[in-house]
Amino acid sequence: MKSAGRTYVSLVLVLGIVALGASCTKAPNEGQVTSELQQKFNADSGLQGKQITVQSGDGVITLSGVVDNNAQREAAARYASGIKGIRQVVNNLQVAPQATQSASPTQMEEFAKPSPVREQPKVSAKPKPSTPKHEAKPQPVASQDEMVDNSPPPPANNPASTSTAAPAPAVNTPPPPPPAKKLTIPSGTTLAIRLVDPIDTETSQPGESFRAALDSPLSVEGEIAIPAGYDVQGHIVDVKSAGKFAGKSELVLQLDRISAGGKSYSVQTDEYKREGNSRGKNTAEKVGAGAAIGAIIGGIAGGGKGAGIGAAAGGGLGGGVQAATKGQQIKLPSETVINFTLQSPVTVTQVEGKNASRPKLDNPQ
Repeated sequence: MKSAGRTYVSLVLVLGIVALGASCTKAPNEGQVTSELQQKFNADSGLQGKQITVQSGDGVITLSGVVDNNAQREAAARYASGIKGIRQVVNNLQVAPQATQSASPTQMEEFAKPSPVREQPKVSAKPKPSTPKHEAKPQPVASQDEMVDNSPPPPANNPASTSTAAPAPAVNTPPPPPPAKKLTIPSGTTLAIRLVDPIDTETSQPGESFRAALDSPLSVEGEIAIPAGYDVQGHIVDVKSAGKFAGKSELVLQLDRISAGGKSYSVQTDEYKREGNSRGKNTAEKVGAGAAIGAIIGGIAGGGKGAGIGAAAGGGLGGGVQAATKGQQIKLPSETVINFTLQSPVTVTQVEGKNASRPKLDNPQ
Protein backbone atom coordinates (compact mmCIF):
# COMPACT_ATOMS: atom_id res chain seq x y z
CA MET A 1 0.00 0.00 0.00
CA LYS A 2 2.79 2.38 0.84
CA SER A 3 4.42 1.79 -2.55
CA ALA A 4 1.18 2.60 -4.39
CA GLY A 5 0.75 5.81 -2.38
CA ARG A 6 4.25 6.99 -3.21
CA THR A 7 3.73 6.29 -6.90
CA TYR A 8 0.53 8.32 -6.86
CA VAL A 9 2.21 11.32 -5.21
CA SER A 10 5.12 11.23 -7.67
CA LEU A 11 2.70 11.19 -10.61
CA VAL A 12 0.83 14.22 -9.25
CA LEU A 13 4.10 16.15 -8.85
CA VAL A 14 5.19 15.37 -12.40
CA LEU A 15 1.84 16.49 -13.83
CA GLY A 16 2.04 19.72 -11.79
CA ILE A 17 5.53 20.52 -13.08
CA VAL A 18 4.45 19.87 -16.68
CA ALA A 19 1.37 22.08 -16.28
CA LEU A 20 3.50 24.85 -14.73
CA GLY A 21 6.02 24.70 -17.59
CA ALA A 22 3.23 24.83 -20.14
CA SER A 23 1.73 27.87 -18.46
CA CYS A 24 5.12 29.65 -18.40
CA THR A 25 5.80 28.97 -22.08
CA LYS A 26 2.31 29.95 -23.16
CA ALA A 27 2.54 32.85 -25.59
CA PRO A 28 0.80 36.10 -24.51
CA ASN A 29 -2.26 37.26 -26.45
CA GLU A 30 -2.00 39.90 -29.20
CA GLY A 31 -3.65 42.71 -27.18
CA GLN A 32 -1.17 42.37 -24.33
CA VAL A 33 1.82 42.30 -26.72
CA THR A 34 0.63 45.37 -28.66
CA SER A 35 -0.10 47.37 -25.50
CA GLU A 36 3.21 46.54 -23.83
CA LEU A 37 5.22 47.21 -27.00
CA GLN A 38 3.50 50.58 -27.67
CA GLN A 39 4.35 51.67 -24.12
CA LYS A 40 8.01 50.93 -24.80
CA PHE A 41 7.87 52.82 -28.12
CA ASN A 42 6.30 55.87 -26.47
CA ALA A 43 9.02 55.89 -23.78
CA ASP A 44 11.71 56.08 -26.51
CA SER A 45 12.13 59.66 -27.85
CA GLY A 46 13.24 58.33 -31.25
CA LEU A 47 10.28 55.96 -31.71
CA GLN A 48 7.67 58.15 -30.08
CA GLY A 49 4.99 59.15 -32.60
CA LYS A 50 6.19 56.71 -35.30
CA GLN A 51 3.51 54.78 -37.18
CA ILE A 52 4.63 51.22 -36.39
CA THR A 53 2.21 48.33 -36.91
CA VAL A 54 2.51 45.40 -34.49
CA GLN A 55 1.12 41.95 -35.26
CA SER A 56 1.61 38.98 -32.92
CA GLY A 57 0.58 35.38 -32.67
CA ASP A 58 2.02 32.07 -31.45
CA GLY A 59 5.01 33.84 -29.88
CA VAL A 60 5.94 35.68 -33.12
CA ILE A 61 5.87 39.51 -33.49
CA THR A 62 5.85 41.15 -36.91
CA LEU A 63 6.82 44.85 -37.10
CA SER A 64 6.01 47.00 -40.13
CA GLY A 65 6.10 50.71 -40.87
CA VAL A 66 8.67 53.45 -41.54
CA VAL A 67 11.38 54.81 -39.21
CA ASP A 68 14.05 57.48 -39.67
CA ASN A 69 17.23 55.40 -39.37
CA ASN A 70 18.67 51.95 -38.69
CA ALA A 71 19.18 52.75 -34.99
CA GLN A 72 15.42 53.20 -34.55
CA ARG A 73 14.74 50.02 -36.55
CA GLU A 74 17.08 47.95 -34.33
CA ALA A 75 15.69 49.53 -31.15
CA ALA A 76 12.12 48.57 -32.10
CA ALA A 77 13.18 44.94 -32.72
CA ARG A 78 15.05 44.89 -29.42
CA TYR A 79 11.96 46.06 -27.52
CA ALA A 80 9.86 43.35 -29.23
CA SER A 81 12.28 40.53 -28.44
CA GLY A 82 12.35 41.60 -24.77
CA ILE A 83 8.65 40.79 -24.24
CA LYS A 84 8.10 37.63 -22.22
CA GLY A 85 6.87 34.66 -24.24
CA ILE A 86 8.12 35.97 -27.64
CA ARG A 87 10.38 33.54 -29.42
CA GLN A 88 10.76 35.28 -32.81
CA VAL A 89 10.65 38.87 -34.17
CA VAL A 90 10.06 39.57 -37.87
CA ASN A 91 11.39 43.10 -38.48
CA ASN A 92 9.79 44.54 -41.66
CA LEU A 93 10.42 48.16 -40.68
CA GLN A 94 11.68 50.35 -43.54
CA VAL A 95 14.16 53.22 -43.21
CA ALA A 96 12.85 56.35 -44.90
CA PRO A 97 15.16 57.84 -47.61
CA GLN A 98 16.86 61.14 -46.76
CA ALA A 99 15.11 62.99 -49.60
CA THR A 100 11.66 62.19 -48.24
CA GLN A 101 12.68 63.28 -44.75
CA SER A 102 13.68 66.78 -45.83
CA ALA A 103 10.64 67.48 -48.02
CA SER A 104 7.04 67.43 -46.86
CA PRO A 105 4.37 65.46 -48.79
CA THR A 106 2.86 68.69 -50.10
CA GLN A 107 6.24 69.81 -51.45
CA MET A 108 6.77 66.42 -53.13
CA GLU A 109 3.42 66.75 -54.90
CA GLU A 110 4.28 70.23 -56.09
CA PHE A 111 7.64 69.04 -57.45
CA ALA A 112 5.91 66.24 -59.32
CA LYS A 113 3.63 68.64 -61.22
CA PRO A 114 4.90 69.66 -64.67
CA SER A 115 5.64 73.35 -65.04
CA PRO A 116 3.34 75.17 -67.47
CA VAL A 117 4.79 76.27 -70.80
CA ARG A 118 4.28 79.87 -71.80
CA GLU A 119 2.89 80.37 -75.26
CA GLN A 120 3.97 83.30 -77.41
CA PRO A 121 1.09 85.38 -78.76
CA LYS A 122 0.40 84.97 -82.46
CA VAL A 123 0.89 88.00 -84.66
CA SER A 124 -0.83 88.31 -88.02
CA ALA A 125 1.58 88.96 -90.85
CA LYS A 126 -0.57 91.38 -92.87
CA PRO A 127 -3.50 93.02 -91.18
CA LYS A 128 -6.32 93.82 -93.60
CA PRO A 129 -7.95 97.19 -93.12
CA SER A 130 -11.74 97.02 -93.36
CA THR A 131 -12.59 100.57 -92.37
CA PRO A 132 -14.55 102.90 -94.66
CA LYS A 133 -13.05 105.98 -96.31
CA HIS A 134 -14.11 108.55 -93.77
CA GLU A 135 -13.11 106.50 -90.66
CA ALA A 136 -9.78 106.90 -88.89
CA LYS A 137 -6.90 104.95 -90.18
CA PRO A 138 -5.94 101.91 -88.09
CA GLN A 139 -2.81 102.11 -86.03
CA PRO A 140 0.10 100.04 -87.31
CA VAL A 141 0.50 96.72 -85.62
CA ALA A 142 3.68 96.37 -83.57
CA SER A 143 6.21 93.84 -84.62
CA GLN A 144 6.85 90.76 -82.63
CA ASP A 145 9.95 92.31 -81.02
CA GLU A 146 7.99 95.39 -79.97
CA MET A 147 5.03 93.57 -78.47
CA VAL A 148 4.62 93.53 -74.71
CA ASP A 149 4.64 90.14 -73.08
CA ASN A 150 1.37 89.94 -71.12
CA SER A 151 1.67 86.28 -70.28
CA PRO A 152 1.33 85.44 -66.57
CA PRO A 153 4.49 84.92 -64.55
CA PRO A 154 5.56 81.36 -63.77
CA PRO A 155 3.80 79.84 -60.74
CA ALA A 156 5.50 80.01 -57.34
CA ASN A 157 5.68 76.21 -57.10
CA ASN A 158 7.94 75.91 -60.13
CA PRO A 159 10.93 73.72 -59.16
CA ALA A 160 13.22 76.15 -60.95
CA SER A 161 12.09 79.00 -58.72
CA THR A 162 12.07 76.98 -55.49
CA SER A 163 15.60 75.70 -56.03
CA THR A 164 17.04 79.15 -55.39
CA ALA A 165 17.86 79.98 -51.78
CA ALA A 166 15.22 82.02 -49.98
CA PRO A 167 16.35 85.43 -48.68
CA ALA A 168 17.34 85.51 -45.03
CA PRO A 169 14.67 86.99 -42.74
CA ALA A 170 15.30 90.51 -41.58
CA VAL A 171 16.72 90.76 -38.07
CA ASN A 172 15.12 93.37 -35.87
CA THR A 173 18.13 94.96 -34.20
CA PRO A 174 17.23 96.89 -31.07
CA PRO A 175 17.93 100.61 -31.13
CA PRO A 176 21.14 101.72 -29.42
CA PRO A 177 20.76 102.79 -25.80
CA PRO A 178 20.54 106.53 -25.16
CA PRO A 179 23.81 108.22 -24.22
CA ALA A 180 24.58 108.42 -20.51
CA LYS A 181 23.44 111.67 -18.89
CA LYS A 182 25.90 113.80 -16.95
CA LEU A 183 24.87 115.77 -13.87
CA THR A 184 26.84 118.28 -11.79
CA ILE A 185 26.42 117.96 -8.03
CA PRO A 186 26.73 121.52 -6.63
CA SER A 187 28.94 122.67 -3.78
CA GLY A 188 27.26 122.58 -0.38
CA THR A 189 25.55 119.22 -1.00
CA THR A 190 25.46 116.97 2.08
CA LEU A 191 27.09 113.55 1.72
CA ALA A 192 25.76 111.07 4.27
CA ILE A 193 28.01 108.01 4.42
CA ARG A 194 27.86 104.75 6.38
CA LEU A 195 31.18 103.36 7.63
CA VAL A 196 32.32 99.92 6.51
CA ASP A 197 35.66 99.96 8.40
CA PRO A 198 35.60 100.77 12.14
CA ILE A 199 37.77 103.67 13.42
CA ASP A 200 39.34 103.83 16.92
CA THR A 201 41.62 106.61 18.20
CA GLU A 202 43.52 104.04 20.25
CA THR A 203 44.59 101.98 17.18
CA SER A 204 44.10 104.17 14.05
CA GLN A 205 46.95 106.19 12.50
CA PRO A 206 47.02 109.52 10.57
CA GLY A 207 46.86 109.04 6.79
CA GLU A 208 45.12 105.68 7.11
CA SER A 209 42.26 105.17 4.60
CA PHE A 210 38.79 103.86 5.43
CA ARG A 211 35.89 102.48 3.38
CA ALA A 212 32.25 103.56 3.50
CA ALA A 213 29.07 103.61 1.38
CA LEU A 214 26.57 106.32 0.42
CA ASP A 215 23.76 106.21 2.96
CA SER A 216 21.46 108.52 0.95
CA PRO A 217 21.36 109.33 -2.80
CA LEU A 218 23.01 112.41 -4.32
CA SER A 219 20.41 114.43 -6.27
CA VAL A 220 20.48 117.44 -8.58
CA GLU A 221 17.21 119.41 -8.80
CA GLY A 222 15.17 116.35 -7.83
CA GLU A 223 16.96 114.02 -10.24
CA ILE A 224 19.09 111.27 -8.68
CA ALA A 225 22.69 111.36 -9.92
CA ILE A 226 24.17 108.59 -7.72
CA PRO A 227 21.82 106.34 -5.71
CA ALA A 228 22.59 105.13 -2.20
CA GLY A 229 24.79 102.09 -1.68
CA TYR A 230 27.78 102.99 -3.88
CA ASP A 231 31.35 102.87 -2.49
CA VAL A 232 33.03 105.85 -0.81
CA GLN A 233 36.66 106.14 0.33
CA GLY A 234 38.23 108.60 2.77
CA HIS A 235 41.27 109.01 5.01
CA ILE A 236 42.17 109.94 8.58
CA VAL A 237 43.58 113.47 8.59
CA ASP A 238 44.60 113.46 12.26
CA VAL A 239 44.13 111.20 15.27
CA LYS A 240 45.19 111.57 18.89
CA SER A 241 44.74 108.97 21.56
CA ALA A 242 43.79 110.04 25.08
CA GLY A 243 46.87 110.06 27.39
CA LYS A 244 47.18 108.37 30.74
CA PHE A 245 47.64 111.54 32.83
CA ALA A 246 46.40 114.43 30.64
CA GLY A 247 45.01 115.28 27.21
CA LYS A 248 41.99 114.09 25.28
CA SER A 249 41.36 112.01 22.14
CA GLU A 250 40.82 113.77 18.80
CA LEU A 251 39.74 112.49 15.37
CA VAL A 252 39.65 114.31 12.01
CA LEU A 253 38.26 112.58 8.85
CA GLN A 254 37.83 113.65 5.20
CA LEU A 255 36.40 112.00 2.06
CA ASP A 256 38.49 111.43 -1.09
CA ARG A 257 36.43 109.70 -3.81
CA ILE A 258 33.13 108.09 -4.81
CA SER A 259 32.96 105.02 -7.09
CA ALA A 260 29.80 104.49 -9.16
CA GLY A 261 28.99 102.88 -12.51
CA GLY A 262 32.56 101.64 -13.03
CA LYS A 263 33.99 105.16 -12.61
CA SER A 264 35.73 106.93 -9.71
CA TYR A 265 35.15 110.62 -8.91
CA SER A 266 37.46 112.69 -6.69
CA VAL A 267 35.58 114.86 -4.17
CA GLN A 268 36.55 117.70 -1.83
CA THR A 269 34.64 117.80 1.43
CA ASP A 270 34.90 119.54 4.76
CA GLU A 271 36.57 117.78 7.70
CA TYR A 272 34.66 115.75 10.23
CA LYS A 273 36.10 116.54 13.67
CA ARG A 274 35.37 114.93 17.01
CA GLU A 275 36.97 115.20 20.44
CA GLY A 276 36.74 112.82 23.37
CA ASN A 277 36.10 113.82 26.99
CA SER A 278 39.21 115.11 28.84
CA ARG A 279 40.05 114.12 32.41
CA GLY A 280 43.26 116.18 32.78
CA LYS A 281 41.83 118.62 35.35
CA ASN A 282 40.42 115.84 37.45
CA THR A 283 43.82 114.16 37.35
CA ALA A 284 45.62 117.32 38.60
CA GLU A 285 43.21 117.67 41.49
CA LYS A 286 43.72 114.04 42.46
CA VAL A 287 47.53 114.32 42.21
CA GLY A 288 47.55 117.55 44.27
CA ALA A 289 45.32 116.08 46.93
CA GLY A 290 47.50 113.02 47.14
CA ALA A 291 50.66 115.11 47.56
CA ALA A 292 49.11 117.25 50.34
CA ILE A 293 47.96 114.23 52.27
CA GLY A 294 51.37 112.67 51.86
CA ALA A 295 53.11 115.82 53.19
CA ILE A 296 50.91 115.88 56.29
CA ILE A 297 51.62 112.26 57.00
CA GLY A 298 55.35 112.81 56.46
CA GLY A 299 55.40 115.84 58.80
CA ILE A 300 53.79 113.89 61.53
CA ALA A 301 56.28 111.11 61.00
CA GLY A 302 59.50 113.15 61.23
CA GLY A 303 59.64 116.72 60.07
CA GLY A 304 60.87 118.25 56.83
CA LYS A 305 62.49 115.26 55.27
CA GLY A 306 59.57 113.10 56.20
CA ALA A 307 57.21 115.65 54.73
CA GLY A 308 59.08 115.47 51.37
CA ILE A 309 58.89 111.70 51.37
CA GLY A 310 55.21 111.83 52.21
CA ALA A 311 54.51 114.30 49.45
CA ALA A 312 56.24 112.09 46.87
CA ALA A 313 54.28 109.08 48.07
CA GLY A 314 51.04 111.03 47.94
CA GLY A 315 51.82 112.15 44.39
CA GLY A 316 52.45 108.58 43.36
CA LEU A 317 49.12 107.60 44.80
CA GLY A 318 47.40 110.26 42.72
CA GLY A 319 49.22 109.09 39.57
CA GLY A 320 47.99 105.57 40.14
CA VAL A 321 44.43 106.82 40.31
CA GLN A 322 44.82 108.68 37.00
CA ALA A 323 46.34 105.67 35.23
CA ALA A 324 43.24 103.74 36.12
CA THR A 325 40.94 106.52 34.82
CA LYS A 326 42.60 107.76 31.61
CA GLY A 327 40.79 109.93 29.02
CA GLN A 328 37.94 108.63 26.86
CA GLN A 329 38.81 107.13 23.44
CA ILE A 330 36.73 107.78 20.27
CA LYS A 331 35.34 104.61 18.73
CA LEU A 332 33.31 104.70 15.48
CA PRO A 333 32.04 101.15 14.78
CA SER A 334 31.04 99.84 11.38
CA GLU A 335 27.58 101.06 10.19
CA THR A 336 28.09 104.48 11.85
CA VAL A 337 26.55 107.27 9.72
CA ILE A 338 28.61 110.47 9.28
CA ASN A 339 27.70 113.65 7.37
CA PHE A 340 30.14 115.61 5.17
CA THR A 341 29.59 118.75 3.04
CA LEU A 342 30.82 119.00 -0.55
CA GLN A 343 33.25 121.95 -0.87
CA SER A 344 33.42 122.07 -4.69
CA PRO A 345 31.04 120.82 -7.45
CA VAL A 346 31.64 117.46 -9.10
CA THR A 347 30.28 116.24 -12.46
CA VAL A 348 29.23 112.57 -12.60
CA THR A 349 27.59 110.22 -15.08
CA GLN A 350 24.09 109.26 -13.96
CA VAL A 351 23.91 105.61 -12.85
CA GLU A 352 21.15 103.15 -12.04
CA GLY A 353 20.12 102.27 -8.50
CA LYS A 354 22.13 99.81 -6.45
CA ASN A 355 20.45 97.34 -4.10
CA ALA A 356 21.77 98.29 -0.71
CA SER A 357 20.69 95.97 2.08
CA ARG A 358 22.33 97.95 4.89
CA PRO A 359 19.96 99.02 7.70
CA LYS A 360 19.63 102.78 8.24
CA LEU A 361 20.51 104.42 11.54
CA ASP A 362 18.21 107.06 12.99
CA ASN A 363 20.77 109.53 14.30
CA PRO A 364 23.78 110.37 12.03
CA GLN A 365 27.06 111.16 13.78
